[in-house]
Parts: sequence; C-alpha cells; structure tokens
Amino acid sequence: MSDCLRCGACCAHFRVDFSVYETASYCGSVPDGLVVEVAGATVRMRGTDHWPPRCAALTGTIGERVACAIYEWRPSPCREFEAGSDACARARARHGLPALAADG
Repeated sequence: MSDCLRCGACCAHFRVDFSVYETASYCGSVPDGLVVEVAGATVRMRGTDHWPPRCAALTGTIGERVACAIYEWRPSPCREFEAGSDACARARARHGLPALAADG
C-alpha cells in the first residue's frame, strides 16, 4: 500500500518482539545488530526497546516519506502487520495521522 511509504507510524509506536530464531545468527534474516535480547528466546527490534519507540531500521520522516532499511529481512511481526487495521489506526492517531481504510 502506497500509504505505508508515507506513514511509518507502526514502526514508531509498537515494541517489536519476535523469536531469536529469526535473527541472522540463528539462520534467520534479521540482522543481529538490529536486535536486543528481551528474555530467553525472545528479541526486540533495536529502537523499539524504549519510549518513544522508533525502529532502528526506519528511515525518513513519519507521515511524509519513510522506508524500512531491512524490508526484505524484516521480522514476522512486521510482515504480519495489516495496514488499515485497528493497530494501524492507533499508531497513526498517535502521530496525528488519519486512519486508513482497511483493505478489501
């Protein structure tokens, strides 16, 4: 969705936790330098580990033009996030952006 290329609110609103097995050192794709350990087999995207969160892989200005520096290697929570969902609307509202219409 082209709106996502201007938005980026989700990348600067939520903590992004996922399995350590998605990291490069465990034969996954997420670069090791972009994660911090949470507990056990759980890691978090660097930058989403404090408040206000902003993923270290996010480039650009929220609401104007953004990109994910590791888009091809992003973790499962990012792959599964749905533009236009309730979570999307909450993230956009925090950044003063209007909600998107859900796909479909």
